[in-house]
Amino acid sequence: MAQSTGDTSPIDHVEGQPPATGEIKAAGKPVETEAANAPDQKPAFENQTRAPQPDTMPKVTHQAVAEGLPQLWSMEFLPDGRMLVAAKKGSMHIVTSDGKPSAALKGVPAVISDGQAGLLDVAVAPDFATSNRIFFSFSEPREDGNGTSVASARLVTDDRGGAALEDVAVIFRQTPSYDNTKHYGSRLVFGKQGELYVTVGERSDRETRVFAQDLKSGFGKVFRIDTSGKALPDNPFASAGEGDAKPEIWSYGHRNLQAAALDAKGRLWTVEHGPKGGDELNMPQAGRNYGWPVITYGIDYSGAPIGDGITAKDGMEQPVYYWDPVVGPSGMVFYSGSAFPEWEGAALIGGLVSTGLVVLHMEGDKVSHEERVPLEARIRDVKVGPDGAVYAVTENPKEGTSAILKLTREG
Repeated sequence: MAQSTGDTSPIDHVEGQPPATGEIKAAGKPVETEAANAPDQKPAFENQTRAPQPDTMPKVTHQAVAEGLPQLWSMEFLPDGRMLVAAKKGSMHIVTSDGKPSAALKGVPAVISDGQAGLLDVAVAPDFATSNRIFFSFSEPREDGNGTSVASARLVTDDRGGAALEDVAVIFRQTPSYDNTKHYGSRLVFGKQGELYVTVGERSDRETRVFAQDLKSGFGKVFRIDTSGKALPDNPFASAGEGDAKPEIWSYGHRNLQAAALDAKGRLWTVEHGPKGGDELNMPQAGRNYGWPVITYGIDYSGAPIGDGITAKDGMEQPVYYWDPVVGPSGMVFYSGSAFPEWEGAALIGGLVSTGLVVLHMEGDKVSHEERVPLEARIRDVKVGPDGAVYAVTENPKEGTSAILKLTREG
C-alpha cells in the first residue's frame, strides 16, 4: 500500500482501512501495548509517550446523528446548531440537527481530490453573527502544480434550507506549488484576537520534506495571518532584517499537521502525522523549529531511519507527546462542558488509525494520562457541540461516505 516516492505516507495511514480497534486496557497502564516501530528510541522525559490511563474513565456511548453523507474532511457548528460540513471531493453542505444534509452549496471553488487532496478544513469567523463569513482550506489546482490555499466567503442561506457561498476570495496560498497529491495539512484555527492560524504539510516527498526547515518555503509550517491573508506584524519573521523568510510563518519544521485547536488559555496546539511511529503533539510557539526531518521519533515506512536517525538536536523542540505506533491524528478540540467532567481541559483527537478518539489529560502543559474511546471507525474531525456533547466525523474512504456520531455518557 505504500506509495513509491520515498518517505511518503502510505495510503492506508491517511486514506485507507482501520487496522486497530482501540481496545481499552486496565486503568493506570498505557493503553498502547503494541511493540514500538523504533524500540531503541527513548522518550526525552516522563510521559512523553505511552502515558498511563487515568484511574477514572467515563463510559461512553454513541449514536449516529447523520449517516450516508459524502466522505467528509471537516465539520463546524453554526450558531443555530446546524453543522457546516466540507466533503473531500469538493462539496460543502449544511446538516440539520435531524441529520439531513442540504444540497451542495454553490460557489465552492474547484479542488483536486486525488490521494490526500480535497476540500479540507472549514472555520466560522469570530464575527459570523454579523458577517456570515466563513473560511476554508482546500487543495487548489494551479498551472505549476497544486497546493493548500485558504479562501473566505459569505454563507448566504435561503428560506428553503439551502445556502450558497458568495464573495468567495482566495486570501492565502501555500507556495511554492508542487505536483503531487500528498501532505496538504490542513487546519484553520482562530486565535483570541481574531488571528487565523493555518497549518500545512511538507508535501511528503524526499525532495520536498527538507523545505520544512527552509524559512523561504511554505512547506511544513504553521502560518499566522489576518482575515485578509496578510502576515501579522508581530509574527516572528515579519520584521525587517529577517532576510527572505516568509513573514506569515509562525513555526516551522513540521511534517503534516491535520489537527489543531486552542486551549482554554488561548494557546495553539497541533498534532501532526509523523513517519512510521512518529505522530506528535506540539504547542507551536513563535519562531520555534519543531525538527522535521532532521529530528523525529519513528522510522521511514521502509524501515530505514529518517536522516541520521536522531530524536534531539540543539535549537529544535521536543514534542510534548508522541505515539509509536501511530494514531493517525485528524481533528482536535479541548473539552469544556458538563457532559464529561472527567475530560475538562483534555485534548480530544480524532484517530484515523486508532479508529476512535484519543483523550489526552494535561498537567502543567505536559500529558499526564492518555485514554482511548474506541469507535471502530476512522475519525476525521471532532467538535464539542452547543449541547456539551462530543461529535465525531467518521469516514469510509472505500465507500466514499461519512457519518456524524454523537458521544454521550452511558447510563
